[in-house]
Amino acid sequence: MYAIRGLRRLQPVAHRMFSKKVEIKTPSEVNIKTPSEVKIKTPSEVNIKTPSEVKSYPPTIKVYTRTGDKGTSALFTGERRGKNNAVFDALGTTDELSSMLGLAIAHLESTRASSLIPRLEIIQCLLQDVGSNIATPVDSASQTKLKRTRFDAQSVHCTNLEQWIDEMSEGLPVHRSFILPSGGLAASTLHVARTICRRSERLLVPLMSDIDKETFMFINRLSDFLFVAARWTAMQQQVTEKIYVHQQGRVTEFDK
Repeated sequence: MYAIRGLRRLQPVAHRMFSKKVEIKTPSEVNIKTPSEVKIKTPSEVNIKTPSEVKSYPPTIKVYTRTGDKGTSALFTGERRGKNNAVFDALGTTDELSSMLGLAIAHLESTRASSLIPRLEIIQCLLQDVGSNIATPVDSASQTKLKRTRFDAQSVHCTNLEQWIDEMSEGLPVHRSFILPSGGLAASTLHVARTICRRSERLLVPLMSDIDKETFMFINRLSDFLFVAARWTAMQQQVTEKIYVHQQGRVTEFDK
């Protein structure tokens, strides 16, 4: 009964709502602009810069600082050490490795092995992170800076390298002897990068107590990746690798 009474009370309201005349306004009355009336601003009007206008460095920052003229350089912690310090040996070698990868990328462009380039570029970025970790020694850095330069806490990068190694190893020619650095210009450049990576690994050993363990693991795994990458590149470019031949003319096999 109460429900029926409620409906009866709502009937006059509903009648007024639906019986009210609806007035439809034209676009001009509601201030809607036609496509021809809409003005599209140019990049200069909204201050959008073209790639050629974007500079790598702000004009107020100079490449040279003169702070290292007395033979010292600063770590990320602010501490200054001699440029012949073990930390800078490791940092310089990491930078050298990244530069050699840049050369390898240049040799890979427009070749059958160019699909390797994105991975090498990722590694170059990771090497920057490695450098940040090296430049923040545990014994003299604040917790804030240690957290900021923490490298690969979950070992994700090492896992990715291992997956890439497994992928590229499939189909590679099996050799039972030492493989000489060879296989064409790009592959040989990757072999040079591999040897620099090994040197970087050796230089990190004295610093292991001051860097994240994942940093050393990554560099160790990276040399394996670069070896396989060099072989894979040679295969993709259909260049035959050279193998070690003993001076007496026989091949030295690992299983003998």
